[in-house]
Amino acid sequence: MSTVNNAVMIKGNKYGIIVVLSPDEKFDTLKKLVADKFKESSKFFENAKMAISFEGRNLTNEEQREILDIIEENTDMHIVCVIDNDKEKEELFRKTLEQKLMELENNTGQFYKGILRSGASLEFETSVVIIGDVNNGARVVSKGNIIVLGSLKGTAFAGATGNTNSFVVALDMRPTQIRIADSIARSPDKPIKEASKETKIAFLEDGNIYIEPLNKSVLQDINL
Repeated sequence: MSTVNNAVMIKGNKYGIIVVLSPDEKFDTLKKLVADKFKESSKFFENAKMAISFEGRNLTNEEQREILDIIEENTDMHIVCVIDNDKEKEELFRKTLEQKLMELENNTGQFYKGILRSGASLEFETSVVIIGDVNNGARVVSKGNIIVLGSLKGTAFAGATGNTNSFVVALDMRPTQIRIADSIARSPDKPIKEASKETKIAFLEDGNIYIEPLNKSVLQDINL
């Protein structure tokens, strides 16, 4: 069992502090010890803006607030944030952040000017606008969206890392194959008549790829 003398310990650097609390002492005792410790060391934290973390004891939100109030009452320190040491929560934050960064990345894009002839293959980390044709036998892969300002007759693979909100747009949509995330659509057997050519968008909905004329109502439904 910890003695009262080391029931509260403060570790710190210029960015933040870790308050180590004994799991064995009564919480009311710890509150008094926290007040004494920070009062004694207040000159070290004068006007400091710090992050804080707690170790050694699981605190409820209410207990955490009480400790923070005591620290602020006994020092001139401003606590900017509380860092949680919960590894599962940290992992959830990491995955969420990475997903949001990927979505943000997919909303930015690159431009490529030129004709992609049979056998050519291009891969992009972000969305891409191709100014030119993608011929039969050519392939374009993007982690984001693919926009072809020309004819798409080859293969287009959007959302290559699994982003189901990705889409493919072409002024002349006659692809050999379109893939969005894990879903695949192939071109119809019958050739498209010249007169029926129009700008179309391919998007994923309920696990199926739909190819429709690009108009205002479709644009409003696009999920970026």
